[in-house]
Amino acid sequence: MRSGPVSRSLFTLGLAASSLAACSSTGGPPELPPAAYVANKELPGEEYVIGPLDQLNIFVWRNPELSSKVQVRPDGRITTPLVDDMSAVGKTPAQLADDMKKALGEYVKNPIVSVIVENFSGTYSQQVRIVGATEKPASIPYRANMTLLDAMIAVGGLSQYAAGNKARLVRYDRASGKQSEFSLQISNLLKKGDSSANVRLEPGDVIIIPESMF
Repeated sequence: MRSGPVSRSLFTLGLAASSLAACSSTGGPPELPPAAYVANKELPGEEYVIGPLDQLNIFVWRNPELSSKVQVRPDGRITTPLVDDMSAVGKTPAQLADDMKKALGEYVKNPIVSVIVENFSGTYSQQVRIVGATEKPASIPYRANMTLLDAMIAVGGLSQYAAGNKARLVRYDRASGKQSEFSLQISNLLKKGDSSANVRLEPGDVIIIPESMF
């Protein structure tokens, strides 16, 4: 007679444990809020930071012999007339123009310098990297208002054996110094046109797409 309540208690505990196990097994990284296919309002991105291999047009007003088009070397430096090995990587165009002005000030009175980025790659912190089961893994320069759909178009979509709905987005928060992971539903976005699976990207995001086990 006493075994009835005990058995029911054990059965209840078993159900609770099974529920918790199911929750833990299905749990995963959080999802990001959806983004529109076309932004309702275009907003400027973060101020551009010069990266290696960027093409720069350096213009010195009234001094065409000092103006030049240069490519940032892999070591992050540039060389222009009268200026040797100027550090460029990590600076905004305005900051580099100020540094060029100071350097040229030794030879030219009150030079007026402007720096224009013509072909850009950006630093790694301003690129979006897509790796894994995609047609052409790549690092692409971040553009203001970029979404997951834009990135997938740039790399040619998923490969034949991609597990797109098991993809992850890794994002580094420079303010907190922490790294977070979010789940992505790329297959739903590309194959089913699920607009809720399209999310907004940020500079430095890494998208990892695994292959299906079957």
